[in-house]
Amino acid sequence: MSRDRERAQHEGAKGGRGGSGAKHDGVNGANGARAVSVALFTADLRLRDNPVLHGALRDAPEVVPLFVVDDGVRAAGFRVPNRAAFLADCLADLDAALRERGGRLVVARGDVVAETCRVAAAVGAATVHLAADVSGYAARREERLRAALAADGRRLTVHDATVTAVPPGVIAPQGKDHFAVFSPYFRRWDAMSLRDVLRAPRTVRVPEVRSARLPAASDLASGTPSPGLPEGGESAARRRLRAWERGPLDAYADRHDDLAGDGTSRLSPYLHFGCVSANELVHRSRRHGGAGADAFVRQLAWRDFHHQVLAARPDAAHRDYRDRRSEPWRNADALADAVTAWREGRTGFPIVDAAMRQLAHEGWMHNRGRLLVASFLTKTLNVHWRVGARHFLDLLVDGDLANNQLNWQWVAGTGNDTRPNRVLNPLSQARRFDPRGDYVRRWVPELAGVEGRAVHRPWRLDADLDYPDPIVEPW
Repeated sequence: MSRDRERAQHEGAKGGRGGSGAKHDGVNGANGARAVSVALFTADLRLRDNPVLHGALRDAPEVVPLFVVDDGVRAAGFRVPNRAAFLADCLADLDAALRERGGRLVVARGDVVAETCRVAAAVGAATVHLAADVSGYAARREERLRAALAADGRRLTVHDATVTAVPPGVIAPQGKDHFAVFSPYFRRWDAMSLRDVLRAPRTVRVPEVRSARLPAASDLASGTPSPGLPEGGESAARRRLRAWERGPLDAYADRHDDLAGDGTSRLSPYLHFGCVSANELVHRSRRHGGAGADAFVRQLAWRDFHHQVLAARPDAAHRDYRDRRSEPWRNADALADAVTAWREGRTGFPIVDAAMRQLAHEGWMHNRGRLLVASFLTKTLNVHWRVGARHFLDLLVDGDLANNQLNWQWVAGTGNDTRPNRVLNPLSQARRFDPRGDYVRRWVPELAGVEGRAVHRPWRLDADLDYPDPIVEPW
């Protein structure tokens, strides 16, 4: 990456040993030793395998584990009820884990730069540790924080391989700043050395410092979260990880597209909030071995791929990465009724509606469902991908900017797809990935009494169903 920063360094050849990898010259206190450091938590809400916390603990005998309820995130519209509720769980779980080790989570509210500098000054911290991230907002936050700390004689240390397994910019084609196609990226990614998994600290000593109370979900965002939202936090993440490894992982290569079987890890919300690290998941999956583990590692590589694209092209969060569509977008206002039907799961196409209703109920959607509902909006209705991406970010608990926006563009034909004009036919998708109709019956109760695959074409049934007609002509 082009920005000049003091940061953790990714380790070399495959199989080499890691550690936190932090490289810095620090700022010494009056006695030549760093007495206190600050670990600024952002998208790394965990104790295990956390280079930020590890680096801060190595830097000083006392550490302030700090989370700032950032006004900038709220102002940007990214603090929505589902992610707010999940975040509140994460912070409560992180605080409990720190208290088990003699520490606590310190909470501040306001501008993240001003509050971090205030806390660092209050405890006399020489260094603040932070995870590298890829959004334009994260880049601006980092640069502002570095400048503000430097003006006060303090230093910022930024740790790579905290949010991703392989840091953005570490691998790139000759003469370019990022890979635009996944397959060559994955070959290089798969050959990279990963840092060792870091253990959770046994003890965390926190100096006396003022803290706000832990926020409740209602403090973070107004509105009611989805009723089927998963529990947040590192403890819940590790329970889900253990359950995943005990069985579903082995069948993942064969079952990852099975909508009714739901053979996915459901770890994406925990990855988004950093309750579990991508680095650890890759290590564990490779040790586990087998076709399922290999397929899962490939999905983790896709996540890193999108992060390296957004790091190189931050405006891809809201602008086309490259537009190769063959059809123009239709006016979303003119299609307001159709867009509303799509959002509410009332399109008349049961497989589309089932997926949209799963999203509304759980704040999560099966990946195959995400692809087909995105294709329906952008290719069948020809509505701009930003309309769908915003709706997803309003509801998804794993609403990651890099993966959400760039996956939407992949489907819409403005991103990295090498076949930009592909269209996912919802009826053929239903036959392939919900052949018995169980997924539809689970999420569309109006059709629960329709047996077998006939549930995918209710307009052919001679029955009085409280279910809408298709909003476009079926094909």
